[in-house]
Amino acid sequence: MVFNDTKVVPARLHFHRASGAEIEVFCLEPVSPAEYNLAFASNRTCSWKCVIGNAKRWKDDVIQNDSIGSGLSAKLLQRDGRTGVVEFSWNSGDSFSQILEQCGQVPIPPYLNRETEQIDKERYQTLYAKIKGSVAAPTAGLHFTEEVLKAIRDNGVDIQNVCLHVGAGTFLPVKTDNVAEHPMHREPFSVSLSLLRKLRDSAGKTVAVGTTSVRTLESLYYVGVSCIEKGHPEDVGQWDPYTRDYPYSTGDALDAIIQFLEKEGLESLTAGTRIIIVPGFTFRIVNRMVTNFHQPESTLILLISAFVGGDWRTIYNFALSHGVRFLSYGDSSLLFRKTL
Repeated sequence: MVFNDTKVVPARLHFHRASGAEIEVFCLEPVSPAEYNLAFASNRTCSWKCVIGNAKRWKDDVIQNDSIGSGLSAKLLQRDGRTGVVEFSWNSGDSFSQILEQCGQVPIPPYLNRETEQIDKERYQTLYAKIKGSVAAPTAGLHFTEEVLKAIRDNGVDIQNVCLHVGAGTFLPVKTDNVAEHPMHREPFSVSLSLLRKLRDSAGKTVAVGTTSVRTLESLYYVGVSCIEKGHPEDVGQWDPYTRDYPYSTGDALDAIIQFLEKEGLESLTAGTRIIIVPGFTFRIVNRMVTNFHQPESTLILLISAFVGGDWRTIYNFALSHGVRFLSYGDSSLLFRKTL
């Protein structure tokens, strides 16, 4: 059973211009330093790609955060519509991770239609969250308590972790009539060498907790293909699974990653994925999935449809008729992959 141990950071910050206009800055991914751990450890300045609320009101001035003692200011380095690169500076000597804890808010999903509450800092986080970097929780994991995890272990299930940092793209609805026009954003992930070996030796016996774990595990095949064909791992493109027929087995792909890591003396694979899972996708690793009930017009519904062989409406009609709660703080399900 594979869990995503990413940790949600309070990535939503509020600033004010001298004129009084409020600017919301939502950190997406670090730019300088580009590594998450280095960006969070920065103690004077760092820059991030951000979503900017009220962006039209922000000119070239430096804006200030009003939290007492932080000394946090922000300068817009680049702008691209509602996103841009923002340079943060502060003088307290704290790490940027500490600054976020002091000044930031947990970016709860917009469909909750409310402001972040103090309890969200605890509730919108899995029990096993470990590696900081997500702006959204892998919410299927919110159902697992210490008692449930112990019961799973006691039943002989091997619990393993991957890490995929969930980006703001998870909130984006599919607004195009043709899903081919919907862009998927890159999300970084890591998988340990020990887990890769276990996956190679346990074909058809993998339960993924959450769609983020599914996307991580299913991306491994295409990373393995790049190792076979190019000699090194590459990021997985959005449409890589659909562009051609692949002659390699899942074992071939996993072996190629394992051999690359062993050759380089690495204990884990680090890569990125933009993979989109839609009907017609060939699942190669995951055969059971724990997931919540998702909103219409989302890429998550497409993934569910692909996993259960297109019969997702039967499942969702049952949920609707039995008072099942939807979305992040809702109920969960165990789905079995349909073999076509």
